[in-house]
Amino acid sequence: MEAKLKDMYNKEFLNEFTEKVHKVYSDFNSERFLKDVMNEQWENLSLKARMRRIAETLGQYLPRGYEDALKVLYLIDESCIGFPYLFFPDFVEVYGQDKENWELSMAAMERFTQRSSSEFAIRPFIIKDPEYVMNRMMIWAKHPNEHVRRFASEGCRPRLPWGMALQIFKKDPSKVLDILGQLKSDPSIYVRKSVANNLNDISKDNPEVVINVVRKWINVNPHTDWILRKGCRTLIKNANLEVMELFGYTNFSNKELQISKASIFVEPSEIKIGESCEFRYELEIPEGVEAHIRIEYGIDFVKARGNISRKLFLISDKTVAGGTFINGTKKHSFANLTTRRHYTGEHVIALLVNGQEKARTVLKLVNN
Repeated sequence: MEAKLKDMYNKEFLNEFTEKVHKVYSDFNSERFLKDVMNEQWENLSLKARMRRIAETLGQYLPRGYEDALKVLYLIDESCIGFPYLFFPDFVEVYGQDKENWELSMAAMERFTQRSSSEFAIRPFIIKDPEYVMNRMMIWAKHPNEHVRRFASEGCRPRLPWGMALQIFKKDPSKVLDILGQLKSDPSIYVRKSVANNLNDISKDNPEVVINVVRKWINVNPHTDWILRKGCRTLIKNANLEVMELFGYTNFSNKELQISKASIFVEPSEIKIGESCEFRYELEIPEGVEAHIRIEYGIDFVKARGNISRKLFLISDKTVAGGTFINGTKKHSFANLTTRRHYTGEHVIALLVNGQEKARTVLKLVNN
């Protein structure tokens, strides 16, 4: 995917950008800028490396003073909207970390995030002075613009994809939770998604902290409930019993709620790498109780060294009446992916209800 994304930074895009800069800053040497950006290493650079190359090179051709350089970017940023212009906040990350420039940098990131996103650029500032930045984040969490409010959450996610991890918040997420508490009933779905993703990050390192948050926040506001459910998705997927109980999932480990009828069958039982199998499953909910159920199938994938790693796949998540008979079929491909390679051997396919394995079968995977 990255190989395709990085190609948005092509000569046509950069020509259009340099024209914008030159119109407001006549000393900008467009030809030399393009030559320095798209040098002999350009084709081999990743997406983020291309962003960084553009940001670093901008600093060589804009006014030498940081504040003056920002003023040039402010003259064009309203026409530089969307993902490709992440190099605007990246410019701040590269050139704005000297302490005397921090106020300028905070203002720049607040401005630029409204048109692209400053979530990556803010992170080295957090690492240098978390108290200073998190105080600013709290102000941003009350901003009238939804992009700035989202930035307050997204920028401090402990495990932001593509961004540097924030070890300080992996150990102690209390300052992050202060921000999320301000945003927990935000009217913008754009902001709420970020809050949920932040909670999900926290749950991977501090599950008990998130469970306590759920206990305090649940059943007060529908926006908050949506955030909590999405923010606990990893805990639910891992069948954390406390969380599942908080969200109303039936505990089938109770003797009177045991699922006694469940099965799973796979056809064919032997396939080649690259082919697909189809399996059918069935189960019966105990009589007399309405049940909130999460049905998944898990595959114990054989890894390169022969060890086993289970991955879960959701089938359904719903509430059903007692005595309901549920059945269905699923097709699963064993074609190799960039994110997963398959290896020969016996693969267990298990049927799970609310995190508990209720039936299993075996599929043999062989070479082409």
